[in-house]
Amino acid sequence: MDIKWNALGEVAAVAFAVGVAIVVIFSVGILSWSVRRPEGAHYGRESTLATAASGLCFLACAAIVGYGIYLIVPQFH
Repeated sequence: MDIKWNALGEVAAVAFAVGVAIVVIFSVGILSWSVRRPEGAHYGRESTLATAASGLCFLACAAIVGYGIYLIVPQFH
């Protein structure tokens, strides 16, 4: 049996990079969600922009997770 160390290293590097990226994207989504004004306060452009940014971050996280599941499950191909 022969282990392809280059391929193993590539998979480990990509998994680490995607893991860090999804944590950072999710953290930015939480941060932008937290800067919104509280309920009852006058919502302005800042609140709308923060809500849109957090929604995009969460959507990106969901897309990354969905793509990972697509790659793992052979019935989806």
